[in-house]
Amino acid sequence: MPSFEPRDPDFETRIRDSFAQQQMMHTLGARLAAVRPGEVEIALPFHNALTQQHGYLHAAAVTAIADSACGYAALSLMEPGREVLSVEFKINLVAPAKGEHFVAVGRVLRPGRTLTVCTAEVHAEQDGASTLIAVMQATMIAVSRPKNQIVEKRA
Repeated sequence: MPSFEPRDPDFETRIRDSFAQQQMMHTLGARLAAVRPGEVEIALPFHNALTQQHGYLHAAAVTAIADSACGYAALSLMEPGREVLSVEFKINLVAPAKGEHFVAVGRVLRPGRTLTVCTAEVHAEQDGASTLIAVMQATMIAVSRPKNQIVEKRA
């Protein structure tokens, strides 16, 4: 895995603050498990409210944590004042999402000034075993934070 040097020495704090503001991740019950330059882990405990008709974690929840892991991995390499948005992703759901909790690991494959290509793997963990359930490839675009954007801090 390539090693990356962050452009923002305070990248981890910026990512943790941003994640704390993500209402979708809060609604799902996801948490930021690890932040490294070019790599972010998001953990999600199983919850019945997030299942589909067969009792597996819904593909939308799997996709959400994979997408956010990719986005934050890309953000970890951006200079201060820049943000990222998803512009494209493809996800392969390779096994049923059955487990006690789920971990999405997003990694930067190729950083860029404007576009960053990332990948994510999502694993289901149950009884000490880990099963790959999804893989994502995503492209993130760097944008400037609007000057008039109000960012509310969550308690």
